[in-house]
Amino acid sequence: MINFHTEDINFKVEKPIKTKKWLKKVIEMEGFELSEINYIFCSDEYLHKINLEYLDHDTLTDIITFDNSEEKNLIEGDIFVSIDRVNDNAKDFNSSFEQELQRVLVHGVLHLCGYYDKSIEDEKQMRAKEDFYLNIW
Repeated sequence: MINFHTEDINFKVEKPIKTKKWLKKVIEMEGFELSEINYIFCSDEYLHKINLEYLDHDTLTDIITFDNSEEKNLIEGDIFVSIDRVNDNAKDFNSSFEQELQRVLVHGVLHLCGYYDKSIEDEKQMRAKEDFYLNIW
């Protein structure tokens, strides 16, 4: 089950059913089974507080993923997304808001599937996976 929530902003995913089906397909194609993912859409300020409190990072970010899975092939997590960052990134990368949001949503799922983006090589792999799944959209 994939759930969409908001914290301190008013936001709705434009195509919620299509988006959920797409993300579920990504999970299945990666060889995992979906238990539950909660996407929590929020502001920069809200996500910055989480970044400080839980990760001790004093920076703005577009997404923070918490993996709550207890079984190896079962996906369960909470994914916080700053709509402020998605908006700014869309402008910075000359992309539409919708496309940038899709990239961030699949990015969180890929983290739950075991992909990382801390090293240059990991980031290249993450971007390639994002592009692959964005093309499936």
